[in-house]
Amino acid sequence: MAKTKAKRVSKDTARKDLAGLHELYPDADVELRWETPLELLVATILSAQSTDERVNQVTEDLFAKYRTARDYAEADPAAFQEEIRSTGFFRQKGKNVQGAARKIVEDFGGEVPETMEALVILPGVARKTANLVLGTAFGKAEGVVVDTHVKRVAYRLGLTLETAPEKVERDLMDLLPRDEWIFAGHALILHGRRVCVARKPRCSQCGLAEHCPRNGVEASA
Repeated sequence: MAKTKAKRVSKDTARKDLAGLHELYPDADVELRWETPLELLVATILSAQSTDERVNQVTEDLFAKYRTARDYAEADPAAFQEEIRSTGFFRQKGKNVQGAARKIVEDFGGEVPETMEALVILPGVARKTANLVLGTAFGKAEGVVVDTHVKRVAYRLGLTLETAPEKVERDLMDLLPRDEWIFAGHALILHGRRVCVARKPRCSQCGLAEHCPRNGVEASA
């Protein structure tokens, strides 16, 4: 018998998922601690291949010391890299943070830019980071944050059949109302961390299981 080809869920089902996410995570937001767009940008760059908990521990002292983009740009590279060492990949992250800070100082008057086009030219910033900064710091919905959690949960829910982040994002933007893009990114991340985990999702505890096409899946998508 021929195997049934997987299909993306309908917009109606996607809206049900969205409603469920609102019930589960009504106050969904980024778990990184920040007060200014610059702090959020730095924290997000540092969060790659690290945990928000670890990054928050590091930035508690970092943000007290470095207040402006120029502070980061003019810091001693070796000393700065040592300060962020525990976040992992500290040499590259240090170069990215300082490179982004220099460009912010030189091209944007020391202020984090508020457009996708400007943000993605900063070192260490791709669409995921740009979407997070734009949505969370500036309230601008230019796209949907797609990290490993969003990619996994969106696939399992049938919101996408893609694996490339930019294609996953395109599917989510197509299925979900624009005014929900910021919330959806935050909520899908939280769901991926707390319930729909990679190795063994907690389907019996999932508020979205009723219409999840991969309910009971054991392996990572």
